[in-house]
Amino acid sequence: MKKFFLSLVVVAAGIFTTNIYAQVETGAKIEFKKETHDYGTVKYGGDGSCTFDFTNTGDAPLIISNAKGSCGCTVPTWPREPLAPGATAQITVKYDTKRPGAIAKSVTITSNAINEPTKVIRIKGTVSAAPANGTPVNKTGPAN
Repeated sequence: MKKFFLSLVVVAAGIFTTNIYAQVETGAKIEFKKETHDYGTVKYGGDGSCTFDFTNTGDAPLIISNAKGSCGCTVPTWPREPLAPGATAQITVKYDTKRPGAIAKSVTITSNAINEPTKVIRIKGTVSAAPANGTPVNKTGPAN
């Protein structure tokens, strides 16, 4: 009789464990085509926009609740409506290219994805130096 109850407990535990794993695998999943965008060298004041394509590879609608740049010079725009399973969308990131020098910024995405509820995508590159304004400088002082 003890063996029967022990066997019953082992079988019940196996069914319970299998059911938990099955539940973990269902839901929205986010998969990015690329996770880093390299601008290379961008002109000062040039186009600082780039896009990150992603797909909901899960079996439930994907909802992005927030996308936040690592500083005020990095501004993401994301779809506000739920993304159906199998659908593809984009996150656009706009970087302020009136800041010469190296670019090394990130965007943190918060969603209901079961595989990566918090995902970080990155941008990198260099903004060239600001152009000279073309006005000659009088080093001797004002004329009389």
